[in-house]
Amino acid sequence: MANPWEEISLSDYENHMSLSSVMQLQAMNHLMKSQFEAYPVKTAMVLGIAGGNGLEHVNTSKYSMVYGIDINTDYLKAVAERYADLGDLLQCIHLNLIEEYDKLPHAELLIANLLIEYIGYDVFVMAVSQVKPAYVCCVIQINTDKDSWVSDSPYLHGFDRLDEVHHQMEPDALCTAMSGIGYRRIMESETPLPNGKSLMRIDFQR
Repeated sequence: MANPWEEISLSDYENHMSLSSVMQLQAMNHLMKSQFEAYPVKTAMVLGIAGGNGLEHVNTSKYSMVYGIDINTDYLKAVAERYADLGDLLQCIHLNLIEEYDKLPHAELLIANLLIEYIGYDVFVMAVSQVKPAYVCCVIQINTDKDSWVSDSPYLHGFDRLDEVHHQMEPDALCTAMSGIGYRRIMESETPLPNGKSLMRIDFQR
């Protein structure tokens, strides 16, 4: 059976994420600007790039390569079209991280926003070990209601199958998993959302 993320339309995803009651698309855009600017690196990788939200913040005089990884080929086509101005600097790669993490190229900065929830800690640390970044920037969702982790919206039923692949995130568990492969937490911040949830950014350095 296909991974649920292969079946969710980009329009449903982005419309849901940008609702005034959700505001995750807007919050993530702000966070990605900071992530791209934070460290002295020339190559970056975005795991679970979806429609490319935040790529407009890539400084073309700083970066020589940005990889966009996703399981959904339609998402990657949209990214390539939307950010055609980045030219060869942007390379989109279609991968199922759970099965193909060992095919990831190397990059100095790894960005994984709202992604670890859908692959789990074990697969994530194997992906990090493959990419071998100097810095890792993660954003995880903190849920006040663990039984209802997808916000209510007109697009809710588009996400019905995500329960099949969702993992509840705990910051300490993530830090323990990352410590096991030699990465230490170097910063943490939390962004509140309108619906009582929040986005927690945690950065690591090797």
